[in-house]
Amino acid sequence: MASLLVINARLITVAAGADDLGYLDEGWMLVEDGIIAATGAGQPPAGTTADETLDVAGAFVAPGFISSHSHLFTSGLRGLGANETLYGWCDSMLGFTANLSPDDMYWSTLHGSLDFLANGVTTAYNFTDPLQAWESMVDGKRLGGNAPLRPVEYHTRQADGCRDAGLRFVDAIGMDVSTGTDDEIFDRFAAEVAHTRAMDPALALGASIMGQVQWSPRPEAAELEVEAMRRFGVTNQAHFLESPEAVPVQQAKFAMYRDAGALGPDMMFGHFIQTTPEIIRATAEGGASMSWQPASNGRLASGVALVPEMLELGIRVGMGLDDQACTDLADPWGNMRAGIFMQRARTKDPLSMTPETVLRLHTLGGAEILGVADRVGSLEVGKFA
Repeated sequence: MASLLVINARLITVAAGADDLGYLDEGWMLVEDGIIAATGAGQPPAGTTADETLDVAGAFVAPGFISSHSHLFTSGLRGLGANETLYGWCDSMLGFTANLSPDDMYWSTLHGSLDFLANGVTTAYNFTDPLQAWESMVDGKRLGGNAPLRPVEYHTRQADGCRDAGLRFVDAIGMDVSTGTDDEIFDRFAAEVAHTRAMDPALALGASIMGQVQWSPRPEAAELEVEAMRRFGVTNQAHFLESPEAVPVQQAKFAMYRDAGALGPDMMFGHFIQTTPEIIRATAEGGASMSWQPASNGRLASGVALVPEMLELGIRVGMGLDDQACTDLADPWGNMRAGIFMQRARTKDPLSMTPETVLRLHTLGGAEILGVADRVGSLEVGKFA
């Protein structure tokens, strides 16, 4: 059993169920086989030993950042569509991926995953590029919806890229419900989920649905996603109410998820900017959560999500870095600063968003909405170090 004893650390534990960040000015942590075995204030008890002792001499030791909304395959596509909103930017970027091979996607995802790790992000909810290529959105509606499917390996090689980088990840898979019979759709999804679940569970933390109701031309898309959630035991994160274009069309689609019974703890809404009081209230009452991407929202002129109001109503919130292609840098510190600045500018209240809040949202908050807080997100006994 490999073990590591960290001493003389300024520990930021971000403990669950606490109002503060669990800061210890002088603390220690014992790790055994990659799992936190013990933590404490001051010096470790007499007799505490490990294969290696690391004296960090007063350095901060904190949980790795969690990006609760990421598209790692975009890492090599930075700088495109610099003056576009969401859909114009998608046209600029995703045109490049339309003809990429599964191995191309592997290397792109590996690059993005290593970039995350180099910047302190150790866990990511990763939206893989779906098997069906992007088609332009006009007036809030997708053109066509019948692009041919790429092979299943187009998805599985993206998951392989996360794994081979050593990044912990939740693998988000598009169901592409506009192509094939219902049985074919579920069989395709089952094969993709099985690939992820066969990986080392210390890295592949789970599978999820890339909710596509915002783009799907199929009226039953929400029902099919909810059926897959129940059949395969997976979560769902939908890009939702992000773009400032065709807002009434987007808002009307919220009823599809509500009526399908999606609004529960396993449902997440990514971005969730163009909301109404009724939508926010229904989300809170149903127990769904949201993922906030402030740097991306600023870059694409999408707007500012009402995060303080959502938190006040009890909606769980995580923070994501989104596409490296639209935020340019995989920088959680910049993302947290952007979030603080946006909310304070919007509310004119410096207490509306604090450093303590964004640090929690970018660590344990992300783990909680992803359903992996039993394994990551804080420096607590039994979790991955």
